[in-house]
Amino acid sequence: MLEIKREKDSRVVKCILHRVADIPGGVSIDTSNLGGNALKEGTPLGKGSNGLYKVTKTAVVTENASNTATTIKVAKGHHFIAGDKISNGTANAQTISSINKTNAAYDVITVGTTLGAALTAGNVLIEANSGATTLAVTPTVIAGSNYDVEAGKNLFVDAWCIAVVKEANAPAVTSAIKTALKTVVYV
Repeated sequence: MLEIKREKDSRVVKCILHRVADIPGGVSIDTSNLGGNALKEGTPLGKGSNGLYKVTKTAVVTENASNTATTIKVAKGHHFIAGDKISNGTANAQTISSINKTNAAYDVITVGTTLGAALTAGNVLIEANSGATTLAVTPTVIAGSNYDVEAGKNLFVDAWCIAVVKEANAPAVTSAIKTALKTVVYV
C-alpha cells in the first residue's frame, strides 16, 4: 500500500558526539507502552520480551514538590503513561493514576500515593519496579537517531553500544542508568 505523508522538519539537536559500535541491523522497540510521540537520539533502551527492546523511561521535574505532593510537574518529552510506576531513585515506586498534558510548558503527573520524598526542579524520575527504587528497564544501548513514534506500530532504530554522549543535549539519565550503560560515556 502506498502511503504519502507531508511533514515539516524542525532543527534537530544532536547528542551523540562519537559512535563507535552498534548492534548490526538495529533493534525493534515495543511502542505499546510509550506515552510520547517522538523517540530522541540518546534514549536508553533495554531488552524486553519476544526480541523487542523497551525504553528506559525518565522525566525531569520542573517545579519543586513537597514530600506529601501527589502531583508532579515534569518537562515535556517523557514516555510515561498512566499505570507506570515512578520513583526518584530513593523513594519506593508509586503508580501514576493520570497525566495532564494540556499545558504547553509541562505535564502534570498524578500519583495515587505520594512518593514520600521532596523533589526539586531538575530531579530525574525513573520508571521503577513496583514498590522498589530500581529501574524497570535496565538499559544496554542508546537510540542513535530521532524517530517519530506511531501508535500501534513497532519502531525500528539504530542502537549504539559504545558511544560518547553530550549529556546536556541527551534525554535525562540518572547515575543508575549511566552505571548500566558501561560503555556509553556522558560528557
